[in-house]
Amino acid sequence: MIDQTFQGIEILPEVMPAKQLFILLHGVGASSSDLVPLSTKLRSVFPNAAFLLPDGTFPFDGGGNGRQWFSIRGVTEENRSVRVAEVMSNLHDIVQQAQNRFSVLQSDTALVGFSQGAIMALEFSKKHDGKVGRVLSFSGRFATLPDKAPELTTLHFLHGESDPVISVAHARSAYDRLIELEGDATLDVASSVGHEIHPVLADKAIQRLQTCIPLRSWKKALEGA
Repeated sequence: MIDQTFQGIEILPEVMPAKQLFILLHGVGASSSDLVPLSTKLRSVFPNAAFLLPDGTFPFDGGGNGRQWFSIRGVTEENRSVRVAEVMSNLHDIVQQAQNRFSVLQSDTALVGFSQGAIMALEFSKKHDGKVGRVLSFSGRFATLPDKAPELTTLHFLHGESDPVISVAHARSAYDRLIELEGDATLDVASSVGHEIHPVLADKAIQRLQTCIPLRSWKKALEGA
């Protein structure tokens, strides 16, 4: 069922309580409805999960009915991280309230973002390590590359090789930095794919969610052995 009781779209499992929680963040100038196809695809594999698709914090300052998490008017490499930091508490509230409402553990929560939503999700993992178990970045990037890798959050980068909006070089740089810092990350790049949530990347995301054992779990098992 779809519920409109909060600012966005909720898609809840037929049988409650929910066992997992997915929070999907749309791109700039878009809306929660743009991510319904992805949530539907994920729901077919995770039918016991709750899916929250919040609308961006502000009306899109480029006009129209879309929303944005932060303004891109005059955005630069220098001020992007500041703009993200200014609205991060709003995203934290969304995550916290949802986890409390559905009694879902942090480790069973996934934050999924596309484009600007992916920037928010990746920066969230830096500021709130472990608040979600997974971050999926479609066509995204860090506002600034991390100095320290998240220890309790696994990051999955999914990007089109031909993305003209956010270059795949950002995803590769982020992945390389996290591996250098001994973080837990994966990178999947689809050839001839642009700035979109292509079905190939959506399928790869599901595969990662189903098969990728977090590095922290491996380390714990090795320590026990």
